[in-house]
Amino acid sequence: MNKTLISNTTVITMNDAADILEAADVLVEDNHIAAVGPTGTLNERDASVVDGRDRAVLPGLVNAHTHAAMTLLRGYADDLPLTEWLETKIWPREAFLREGDVYAGTMLAAAEMIRGGTTCYADMYFSSAEMAAAATDAGLRASVSGVLLGILPSIDEDLRREIAFVESWNDPDGRVTGAFGPHSLYTCGAEVLRGVAEEAKRLGALVHLHLLETAHERDDIVALQERTPLHALREAGLLETPVLAAHCVYLAERDVDVLAGQPFAAAHCPGSNLKLASGIAPVPDFLKKGLTAALGTDGAASNNNLDMLEEARLAALIHKANRSDATAVTAYQALFMATRAGATALNQAGTIGQLTPGYKADLLLINLTAPHMTPQHNVVANIVYSAGASDVTDTMVDGRWLMRDREVLSFNESETITKGAATAADLVIRT
Repeated sequence: MNKTLISNTTVITMNDAADILEAADVLVEDNHIAAVGPTGTLNERDASVVDGRDRAVLPGLVNAHTHAAMTLLRGYADDLPLTEWLETKIWPREAFLREGDVYAGTMLAAAEMIRGGTTCYADMYFSSAEMAAAATDAGLRASVSGVLLGILPSIDEDLRREIAFVESWNDPDGRVTGAFGPHSLYTCGAEVLRGVAEEAKRLGALVHLHLLETAHERDDIVALQERTPLHALREAGLLETPVLAAHCVYLAERDVDVLAGQPFAAAHCPGSNLKLASGIAPVPDFLKKGLTAALGTDGAASNNNLDMLEEARLAALIHKANRSDATAVTAYQALFMATRAGATALNQAGTIGQLTPGYKADLLLINLTAPHMTPQHNVVANIVYSAGASDVTDTMVDGRWLMRDREVLSFNESETITKGAATAADLVIRT
């Protein structure tokens, strides 16, 4: 049995009691949290001891919506509205993706996520096999969904391929699991959505899609399909299986009331929604009505980074201004969205998202001694309002250190950056 004792630290448990423990220890045995308690009270025999002084330990951050390999298009198409950005820049360039590109881009994203304390992410992009291979090699936890576009003539073949992929990555205890990724209601018709829902129910798999990112999308669904987005989800059977819906900017209040009682989670992506001028999701309403609200970065082509601490800060700030209410989303709620709510959104509730005995040992340590983190009147407020990815010192997934003292250990980071840069440069000049 491998044991790690993180000693004499501040522990932000994110448990039901919202315990924040000072001068505490966290004991990891193999890939699980074995115990949390006051410093000196845990059995540290045969444990590798990590000095946690001047650090806070918290559950690993969960990025509930991203397109990891879009690191390759970071900075390629900025300052454009969503439709123009997608149709004139991103989709035409993605048509030139080659085998190996997605792996290289996802590994580049993995380096960035590990450095920022993200331990688990929901990925949707092309080439499920490359996405899963990169997550596996990087040591991260991931829900992987190959994007399905019903507007393509290959949709039947694409759906069969994704069914086979999810079947082969369907171990609920696995670190990397398969999910279904119908792109959206406006790119996938009723038949495709019904097929996805049936297979997701059969396999117990997550369905990950975009939903109501723009007002234009909402209006088109109503005008062209003559039904509301909620009706489209219900008719497809997508209220009978866990759904992770990215954005939800224009989710109507009456629909929030319905969805709050369903296996449905919203992935709030404030950075991307601001940059693309998509709008601001009604997250305070989600929280009040009990709808699971997680946080995501979206892809690096529309954000332009994968810093989940930045997303937590944005989530806590923009709703205060939008609602003229300084309590609209608190620092603790924002951190909850980035950890525990993310775990629920990815069908990992009870597995990750808390520093509680029995949970998987996915965690991060953050430096509390930097000038911008001093003084420590409120450690959660400092983490949400003051910290950034560069303050994360150590990242662990499944009991394995992926980064120690700012050094990525699970793969060669320098080679990954070089390969990612070369792949991106080649992608943007292909004809």
